[in-house]
Amino acid sequence: MSFRTVLSFLALFMVSACGGAQDATPPNSATSPTSSGTAAATSASAAPDASEQAPRPALAETRSTMTPELKVEVVGLNRVKGRHLVIQLRLTNTGTKKLTWTGEMGDFTRPLGEIRWASGIGVLDAAARTWILPYKPAGSPCLCSDQDRDGLDYFIAPGGSLALYAVMPAPAGNAATTTVVTPVGPPMPNVPISDEPPVTPPGMLIPDPDAEPVTTVVRQVVTPSEALDRSDETADDGKDLQVNLSSDVLFAVNKATLTPRAKATLARTAKLVDSSAGPTVKVEGHADSSGTDAINDPLSASRARAVQRALSALVTRKDVGFEARGYGSRRPLYSNDSEEGRRRNRRVTVMFARPQAVETEPAATSSTSAAPGGAGLKDTGKADGQPISMEVTGLRRLPDGLGLLTYRITNEGDRAAWFNGLHHARDWMSFKHQAAANVTLTDVTARRQYLPGRLQTPAGDGHIDSYCACSDLAGVRLSTEKFGPGQVKEFWDLFALPENAATLNVKIADFRELKVPVQ
Repeated sequence: MSFRTVLSFLALFMVSACGGAQDATPPNSATSPTSSGTAAATSASAAPDASEQAPRPALAETRSTMTPELKVEVVGLNRVKGRHLVIQLRLTNTGTKKLTWTGEMGDFTRPLGEIRWASGIGVLDAAARTWILPYKPAGSPCLCSDQDRDGLDYFIAPGGSLALYAVMPAPAGNAATTTVVTPVGPPMPNVPISDEPPVTPPGMLIPDPDAEPVTTVVRQVVTPSEALDRSDETADDGKDLQVNLSSDVLFAVNKATLTPRAKATLARTAKLVDSSAGPTVKVEGHADSSGTDAINDPLSASRARAVQRALSALVTRKDVGFEARGYGSRRPLYSNDSEEGRRRNRRVTVMFARPQAVETEPAATSSTSAAPGGAGLKDTGKADGQPISMEVTGLRRLPDGLGLLTYRITNEGDRAAWFNGLHHARDWMSFKHQAAANVTLTDVTARRQYLPGRLQTPAGDGHIDSYCACSDLAGVRLSTEKFGPGQVKEFWDLFALPENAATLNVKIADFRELKVPVQ
């Protein structure tokens, strides 16, 4: 049965994303909000019939960080033909003033253009390390709700609700659940996927992704970590593991002979290679922008060969081939305008297929570790002279080695205040947009630090733009760090998590480091 036939059976009209002549105006503020919090998980097919007036039960919910009065609920998550995913959301204004929704729902990883599109609705495919967004037809930004085409109000009245949809590829592997993402607030993990046909409110027109050519819009999720002694940093994109070994640790200045200190760093890298099933290991030498190509090119090549020889002797797996090459200063990872950027660009990169399971030492546990929401996971500070507090609300393990950190910032004072500490990340971390990137997780036992994930977007000319997989603080969300008296906002960051860690130290902006249990 085709997608069009399925929805026709439900008396729903199938239209293309550009079917302006067939637009209909759905009710937008007539639906009342639910009175409960996150509802028990039910399949979308169990929702009330489209003709009923009762609100549909929510599968999951989140709140807008910028506008906490905006509640976002998943009310439908349906896999169609095993290939497509239809997400339906209900936006509810729980405040006393009317709210806008269009700018908040736009995809922040590309130019917003006409921000009336709900192009930021998507899912996180943790296994593939991909952030999946709505399909893009030739004539519009996305296969999703559009304010003008779908006749939706620009504002949501107090107590009113608005129904939105988005159509995208289904996560790989016929997953039973997935993590639903929006631009507005923390991701919603473990939302159940139904294989029943979608049930929609009256007038909502779900476009058929097979009715016209569409482009898949996917952002690669890369999760970085680094050794506390600054000997290496890694980047995991779900397919390959890239290990950047510091040349300052491996070699003396202008030399290609390995130092005694290099032994431990190379031994750890060899264990990672042994855990990989990939047949080839690429070893690349890189330099910073100081010096000339006549110096940097042969030096980087010699250093790559030195690391190749050392790893060949340490790796115990027999079916591994090595390739070594030097690139001089032509492939910097960071800006050479700072000393830290130059230090990180002086590196030997070892790249191979991502290990399926990397053994790590369990982190030390403590019977006094506080649970999320407890008094032990709070700290206080000042912003614009006002008392401000931070509370970790969760460090949750997601599938396939990912983790979600959520935390609240509260203005405890009686005047409005700006808290700008969240985006003051280190200068070598270059993101396209300002975001809540000034957050780290530390595994004290393994002496390793984990940094917020990056969403990578092709930018043309072979360049890649990186966006933080965390609360966005740019564009329409520029005022997110402004807090009214007593106002509370929840932020989030996505990380890789060490496999066996029971607790991790969490450092958020200038607040003190907290020991947080992994849920």
